[in-house]
Amino acid sequence: MSGIAADRCKVPRAFWQAVEHVGVPPAVLLRQAKLPATLHLNDQGQVTTAQYFALWRALEELKPEPGLGLMLVRSVETAVHPPSSLAAFYARDYRDGLLRIVRFKRLCSPEQLQVKETKDECVVTVEWPYATDPEPAISTDVTFASLVELGRRGTGQHLTPKRVELVRPRPKSDDHHRYFECLIRYGAARNLLILNPADLDRPFPGHNQELLEILTPALASALGELQARSSVREQVKVVLKRSLASGRPELSDVARDLGLSERTLQRRITEEGASFRELLVEARQELGRQLLSDPTADIDEVACLLGYQDASSFYRAFRYWEGVTPSRWRELHGNKIH
Repeated sequence: MSGIAADRCKVPRAFWQAVEHVGVPPAVLLRQAKLPATLHLNDQGQVTTAQYFALWRALEELKPEPGLGLMLVRSVETAVHPPSSLAAFYARDYRDGLLRIVRFKRLCSPEQLQVKETKDECVVTVEWPYATDPEPAISTDVTFASLVELGRRGTGQHLTPKRVELVRPRPKSDDHHRYFECLIRYGAARNLLILNPADLDRPFPGHNQELLEILTPALASALGELQARSSVREQVKVVLKRSLASGRPELSDVARDLGLSERTLQRRITEEGASFRELLVEARQELGRQLLSDPTADIDEVACLLGYQDASSFYRAFRYWEGVTPSRWRELHGNKIH
């Protein structure tokens, strides 16, 4: 396993809904792209980078409108995003949401986002390690607009980037300027989305620590567990399970959620003969088994929901716990799962 996701990704339901919304039937799009005619009917269907680019090029050919990608993003409802990326809309703030998307892409898609933040600006770039052709312009538009839309919908404010740089020549329309409402440089060396660092600190009013209980069946009883179990050990693990998808939760985060001071929580964990690190590992082990028991769950998405920065780290950790890879564990426990 390398640190880069395999050259395969799911085409989300949101994509098919969006293209239908702009008047392109999925069957027509697939025929134009020379891809399987029933791809849109298979929720588990996957495509390579080349096939994904073919979809976008076909859409550009069928509807040659400069602002089409922006229109697609605006038309998609937040709720139709896959669970691992939907959680970003319920992050603590814009920065947290952005980094969740970055982690989701790293684990579940060949599209890799790079975010570099300085005092003056936050630069977002996109890389396609398996690409042999340039990324279609409409794909770049969708990625950049999706990240801006995350900030706008998450904060409830009409945020605007600092500037956008695009490799393509200047189009005849001003759709991009109307959507981004910032300086746009055409003919640039790379496609760049530059955000204002101050905007990253803007809170998301819809922040919801319990969201994962809704998004993943394995967490549906988390609140019940929290009330039912009196040991601090179990309470800490329940909170950790709810928080893993945002990264590696710290002791201070768990203490805040439990209404305790960090020192008090540390003392109680120690009194029960445990350490915070041990509880973090146990929470990941237990949640990992629960999530993998759902045969429809993608293994890389499981890694994302467990808070790993890359899929290889999850595979190494799981093999250390169970002695087998996640896919092999799923095979061995198939009868128990069903």
